Amino acid sequence: MSVVVTVAPTGPIASKQDNPHLPTQPDEIADAVARAYEAGASVAHIHLRDTEHRPTADPDIARRTMDLIAERCPILIQLSTGVGLSVPFDERAALVELRPRMATLNPCSMSFGAGEFRNPPAEVRHLAARMAELGVKPELEIYDTGHLDACLRLRYEGLLPDEPLQFSLVLGVAGGMAATPENLLTMVRRLPPGAVWQVIAIGRRNLELTAIALALGGNARAGLEDTLYLRKGELSPGSLPLVERTVALARALDLPIAGVEETSDLLRLTP
Repeated sequence: MSVVVTVAPTGPIASKQDNPHLPTQPDEIADAVARAYEAGASVAHIHLRDTEHRPTADPDIARRTMDLIAERCPILIQLSTGVGLSVPFDERAALVELRPRMATLNPCSMSFGAGEFRNPPAEVRHLAARMAELGVKPELEIYDTGHLDACLRLRYEGLLPDEPLQFSLVLGVAGGMAATPENLLTMVRRLPPGAVWQVIAIGRRNLELTAIALALGGNARAGLEDTLYLRKGELSPGSLPLVERTVALARALDLPIAGVEETSDLLRLTP
């Protein structure tokens, strides 16, 4: 099975003060994504920032970012509806009206660092139904064990599209699962048959858990959203070195890297 590599260049938390190479404006994000595509990424997970570098769900910024990415490369775009802790749910959910090929669906509210990540159940069900109407593939982000059960309830209610379900196992966020191999194994064993999954390891365990996930048959995500460092004490000069490292890990395991068309077929994305 080929490995799908996703690049996550920005995220909702870090700033240019944390890493000056963090892209926040549409042209910066598009350039970072294009470089990652050339290195082997077939999916771009996109968070948006306004001109003051704050998380935003502004549809005009989203459309411009998507258009600039499309001008530079044919990578598959996955818009984050998580956006940022300060952005209201209805504004975040409205991003799916732009009809990206994929968008995140966060099934549960939770503590997130020092803040609260609000995903009310009724609104989540409404968003899931709207994504199905628009043909936007959900990327189901799982921060804790009960989040998986919430996703399976959505499937039981007919609110998720046909297989394969696409899961991201997020480890290392304060308020969610700790970034340990044991937690990763627990979640992988609980996934429904036929699920497509990737690990999102936040912080210093990023490399270790990415390697374990690849060995277990999962996909991988890389970029400054997940770790600002290439190695201890060394800031990564952009997402490109992190993507290159992930691609090298997969190839060291004799795993081929999925291109855009293969990824689209694997996930059964709407044309």
